[in-house]
Amino acid sequence: MTIKDVLSSSLEDYLEAIFHIVSQKQAARGKDIAQRLGVNNSSVTGALRVLREKGLINYAPYEIITLTEKGKRVSEDIIRRHEALHDFFVKVLSVDGEIADRAACNMEHALPPEILWRLIEFLRFIEQCPHCLEEFRQEQTPRADE
Repeated sequence: MTIKDVLSSSLEDYLEAIFHIVSQKQAARGKDIAQRLGVNNSSVTGALRVLREKGLINYAPYEIITLTEKGKRVSEDIIRRHEALHDFFVKVLSVDGEIADRAACNMEHALPPEILWRLIEFLRFIEQCPHCLEEFRQEQTPRADE
């Protein structure tokens, strides 16, 4: 069983938020995480304890929060899934970026590595064959609600 198998979607969201905050500020604080995720401080504290127990973050109450090497690897995997889905929605399906971001956030937790790899390969193919993408888009029929 891998770390991925034992992390809930919510814990993945916390780890992703920590990654982004640390990337910007070199370290995170509980209030930064709460603000980014729109949750209360007590929710953050509970999640931080679990992530620390799993060896994914360095955390002590009222101290700064950083990722361990393992936490960095896991969060990079989560972000890679998110970006692959987002890119597919925007570049291939022409979905608005904000909608694509929300959908990617919801779907990233369930994307198995085999599908992620195929999705990334497909995106690379489309980038190398732009006329294929144009043909695909021209064949799309408009939805009834558009």
